Amino acid sequence: MSAAPPMLAFDPADHAAADIYKLMVGCIVPRPIAFVSSIDGAGVYNLAPFSYFSAVCSKPPTILFCAAVRAARGAANATKDTLRNVLATREFVVNIVSEEIAAQMNQTAAEVAPEVDEFALSGLTPLASQVVRPPRVAESPVQMECRLREAITISDQPGGATIVIGEVLRFHVREGLADNYRIDPDKLRAIGRMGGPTYSRTTDRFDLERPR
Repeated sequence: MSAAPPMLAFDPADHAAADIYKLMVGCIVPRPIAFVSSIDGAGVYNLAPFSYFSAVCSKPPTILFCAAVRAARGAANATKDTLRNVLATREFVVNIVSEEIAAQMNQTAAEVAPEVDEFALSGLTPLASQVVRPPRVAESPVQMECRLREAITISDQPGGATIVIGEVLRFHVREGLADNYRIDPDKLRAIGRMGGPTYSRTTDRFDLERPR
């Protein structure tokens, strides 16, 4: 075997959180995007993308996303609107982002006041859910209505986050997208998040059969 290439070691304690963030989002790629719709106590819709997002298990179907602390600790807007809404209502919808709505999704990442409806801001269409109050994104090819199971705050410092764990109560899949429950990736056309402003498509794939 050839000699291992030289490596650089980074102790997070010795570096700014913003620099460690850049390392993480640059190497943990591509990340799927949870396009989360929620609603506040006054009935105002909220829509925001989260790229720290994953499946947990399938029985019961459970997913998670992470809501980061976006401002200095103690600031009025340090907690994301989405997290406040989910903690208050215990409901949310995760919408999958396809190439077709990538630009609109990006618009909702803007820092706006809590009373701003990101559906109106982005031009996306709210669609009534079946079992939760927050609406779905009509243009999304897959939507998951969720009930909060648990919220775990890892840190309330800048760069920290709360893990939001939700049970999927209802799946909505665009007709023609699935065959025997298998989603066709060519029809889904999901996008993923890379580092910085870069995103990826899911069109270049290869198969590896699991060893028996």
